[in-house]
Amino acid sequence: MLKLLLKKVVVFVITLQAKLVLAKYKPRIIAVTGSVGKTSTKDAIYAVLSDHEFVRKSEKSFNSDIGVPLTILGRPNAWNNPLGWLSNIVAGLVLLLTKRHYPKWLVLEVGADRPGDIKKIAHWLTPDVVVVTRLANVPVHVEYFSSAEEVFMEKAELIKAMKSDGSLVLSHDDAHVLSLQNIVRTGVFTFGFSEGSDVRGFKVKVVYHGRKVKRPIGMSFYISHKEKNAEITLQGTVGRQIPYALLAAATVAIRLGITLDEISKAFAHYQSQVGRMKLIEGIKDTTIIDDSYNSSPVAVREALDVLASLSLKGRKIAVLGDMLELGRFSVQEHKEIGSYAASQTDILITVGPRGRDFALGARQAGMQKENVIECNDAETAARILLECIIPADIVLIKGSQGVRMERTVEALMAQPKEKEKLLVRQEEEWQRR
Repeated sequence: MLKLLLKKVVVFVITLQAKLVLAKYKPRIIAVTGSVGKTSTKDAIYAVLSDHEFVRKSEKSFNSDIGVPLTILGRPNAWNNPLGWLSNIVAGLVLLLTKRHYPKWLVLEVGADRPGDIKKIAHWLTPDVVVVTRLANVPVHVEYFSSAEEVFMEKAELIKAMKSDGSLVLSHDDAHVLSLQNIVRTGVFTFGFSEGSDVRGFKVKVVYHGRKVKRPIGMSFYISHKEKNAEITLQGTVGRQIPYALLAAATVAIRLGITLDEISKAFAHYQSQVGRMKLIEGIKDTTIIDDSYNSSPVAVREALDVLASLSLKGRKIAVLGDMLELGRFSVQEHKEIGSYAASQTDILITVGPRGRDFALGARQAGMQKENVIECNDAETAARILLECIIPADIVLIKGSQGVRMERTVEALMAQPKEKEKLLVRQEEEWQRR
C-alpha cells in the first residue's frame, strides 16, 4: 500500500515537472502510438531527425505515465530505488530553475496498458506531429479493455490533443488507422506498401550470404515519394516491421522538409532495437531470428511469414512463448496461431501454459505430433533445442516479455559473451526477476 502511494506521489511530481519543462523550453513534439511497431518507429524518427536538429527520444519503451515524463526530463527509470527517484526529482528542479541546453524536438512513444492511460497524458501533452503505426485486431493489453475498439479509441485521444496546425501520419495499409484521419480536417500524411500511400515502400527482399551454408544477413527495400526513389539496406534484421518504421520516419522527415536523399543517408547506418527480428549467429552453424522483445497475434503471424519465406535448405523451427494480456481472446488466438504455424514451420516448440493452445491448434491443423513440442518455460525449450538442432536450421524465437524468451536465445547463441549487446532485458533489474 505504501509502495503504491509513493509511486503515485512520484508520478504526480515528475508529471508536474514535465509540464513546466515543456512550458519553459517549448520543444516541438512528435508522439508515436499504435499497437505494433511504436518503438521501432520512434527510433527511426530519431535516426533521421538527429542529423539535423537536437533531438531526444524515449529510451527503450518509455511510453507510460512514468516513461513519458522521464523522457521530457531526460532522466532514467530508477525502478525500486528511492534515492534514484529523489535524484530524478532534484534534476527536474535544476532543469526548471536554471537555463539548460534543451532539445528542440522530443520523439515520445505513448502507449496504453489500461483504459485512460493515453487520455491522462493527452490532457497535458500537445504534439506537433502524431504518428499512428498499426492497430491490431487483437492488440496487446486488450485484456484490460472491454473491446479492441476501446483500445483504438484510446489511441485516438492522442490525435485529439494534437495542435490544430499539426501533422497526422498514418499507416495507409491499416483500415482502422486510416479511419482516424476523420478526426482532423487537414494535415494527414500516409505511409505503407499499398498504392496511394504518400510515402511508399516496395521491393522488399532478404539479403543472403555464404556458399556452403546460405544465411540471411539483412534485407533491402525501396522508399518512393513523388516519383523519387531511394534504396535502403538494413543489416542484421528481416521482416517488414523495420521497413514500416522507416517509412513512417521518412514521412515525418519529408513533412519537416528533409529530402529523400538525406533520409537515405540517415538510414544507411540505422540499427534496429534488439529483440525485434534480429539475426543472430547460433551454435552448430544455425541462425536465430530473435524476436523475443514482446508478442501479439499480428506480430507472431508476421514473424512466421518471414520464417516461411526464407530460401534456405535447413529446417524452419518456431519457438513460441505465451502471448500475454489477451484476456478472453487468449485461447482462440493461441489456437489460431498454432494452426497457422503448422503451415509455416517444420517444428513448433511452445513455451508456457497458454502455449498448449498453440500446440493444440497445430495438431488440429495436421502437424505431426512428433514435430510439436510443449515446454513449461524458456529454459526447458533451450535444453530441447540444444539436443535437436542441426547445421543450417533457422530458429525463430518469440514470446511476450513475461515469458523471458531471451533466455532461450542466450542458450543458442554462438557468442554468448555478446549477450549484453545483442539481447533484450539484460539490465540488472531484469536479471533479478
